[in-house]
Amino acid sequence: MVSAFCRDCLNDIEEYQSNTSCPKCASPRIISHSELDQLSIAHIDCDAFYASVEKRDNPELNSKPLIIGGGKRGVVSTCCYIARTYGVRSAMPMYQAIKLCPNATVIPPSMNKYSEASKLIRVYFDHLTPAVEPISIDEAFLDLTGTEKLHGMPPAKILAQTAKKISVEIGITVSVGLSYNKFLAKLASDLDKPNGFSIIGKQEAKTFLTKQPISKIWGVGKVLNKKMTRAGITQIGQLQQMALKKLVQDYGIMGERLYYFSRGEDSRNIIPQQKTKSVSNETTFNEDIKDYNTLKKHLWALCEKLSARLKEKHLSAKTISLKLKTSNFRTISRSLTLNDPTQMADTLYEQGKFLLKPECKGLEYRLIGIGVSKFFDDQFSDLPDLLDTGKEKKIKTERAMDKIRGKFGKDIINKGRKFT
Repeated sequence: MVSAFCRDCLNDIEEYQSNTSCPKCASPRIISHSELDQLSIAHIDCDAFYASVEKRDNPELNSKPLIIGGGKRGVVSTCCYIARTYGVRSAMPMYQAIKLCPNATVIPPSMNKYSEASKLIRVYFDHLTPAVEPISIDEAFLDLTGTEKLHGMPPAKILAQTAKKISVEIGITVSVGLSYNKFLAKLASDLDKPNGFSIIGKQEAKTFLTKQPISKIWGVGKVLNKKMTRAGITQIGQLQQMALKKLVQDYGIMGERLYYFSRGEDSRNIIPQQKTKSVSNETTFNEDIKDYNTLKKHLWALCEKLSARLKEKHLSAKTISLKLKTSNFRTISRSLTLNDPTQMADTLYEQGKFLLKPECKGLEYRLIGIGVSKFFDDQFSDLPDLLDTGKEKKIKTERAMDKIRGKFGKDIINKGRKFT
């Protein structure tokens, strides 16, 4: 018995046949599956999120290829589906993307705008279930087990209703994957983009996986993919024929995931709102830089942004990390741990300079970044230091500047080091 309903009007369709339109509203967008009312683990992914927000806010861009990124040395943050038809992909170098799609409109990322849209979408998720696990700014897992009485409809139907609300009320389309575990739910959400709704049930899971490439398994990146390909393994079906002991022997801990995921088994739970492990900001230069004073200016700008993010999240941190990437793409990482946590831009900058100075011995850098980890609540942030009498004055000055910026805008007042 195949259950079915219309994604647009939610009308149940009792006698479903392929190519059937909704008898109530004539929509062809029908969801059908024999396990439709039994599945409750979902993955929701916003479609080309940054680009969709920009097109929502500027309809003139709707019919044009759009790339979010910038700078000839930068990379593509994301791109719309029109640009993808030219071969443009996320994380692709900008020069390559422009070569593939020379008529594309290029817009630098506007993270505040995207963050605001993400927060609005998250409200819809929270109305469905408390079990929401964000994966990034534009995707999340949801466990709707036991919510049918609350919503008066099964998970599949409430998910379809929510996807439509997000599209109408926020102007962003999402794709939904529904299954019985996280791995398959995420896999399903990629099957019918954009604005899709796909289901993988228990009955067909193993057969469906058989012909899928190994890259579909979460955690199989380029390096592992190449290693497995050299061993003659290219499809998930081949993994289904291999013993657990052999996979663990060849691929370590990842071998367990390969064994169970290839068989449609995933025991991971959905963990609501995991704690932030690290926060960072970085910038890629248009031209390589080796001068310490020039690098310091970029470092200060990053420290201000990082500080603002920490203050917004009510966090402070004890470990500060500097990241540098040389002209030949070698990454240099340096870190230190403070006695007391901080969220102050001035402290981040002073410690960042301490890490940066020894690395400025003639090497040219294409990227600099600053990050923090080992977090504490901001009530423990930047406590007075009897041995550093100037620290309290600096903290008071920065907090006063924050208040002025909060009232009149972030560019109303700046420290002199921004310009020198």
